[in-house]
Amino acid sequence: MHIALSYQSGQPIYEQIKYQIRAQILSGELKAGTMLPSIRMLAKELKIGIITAKRAYEDLSAEGFLYSVQGKGVFVAEVKNDYLTAYKLEKIKDMFAEIKKYAAEHGVDQSVLESIFKQILGE
Repeated sequence: MHIALSYQSGQPIYEQIKYQIRAQILSGELKAGTMLPSIRMLAKELKIGIITAKRAYEDLSAEGFLYSVQGKGVFVAEVKNDYLTAYKLEKIKDMFAEIKKYAAEHGVDQSVLESIFKQILGE
C-alpha cells in the first residue's frame, strides 16, 4: 500500500488517506482480506498523528471498505459488485453536482452544460 500526502493541497490529511486507500481497493490493487498497517504503524510511516490515521480507518470502515478484528488488525473488506457500482455512480453524481454548482457560480447556462456533455459523449 502506497500513500502520498500533500500538505499544500488544502485537503485534510485523513481525507487524502481515505481517498487513496479507497482507490486502491476499487482498482483491485488492495484485495479483500489484505491486512493493512496498524493505526500506529500507519501514523509512524506517514509521520502523522494517531488520531488522523484512526479517523481515516474508521471512516473507511463505516463506508464498508475496511473491517477490524480485535487483537489481529485492520483488513480490506469484501466489497460486493452492486455496492461498487452504487458507490461509483454516487461519486459520478457528486461530480456532476460540483460541475453544476461551478457553472452556476460562473454564469454558465444549463443548456450550455447539456451541450458540452453531449459533445463529450459524442467523442
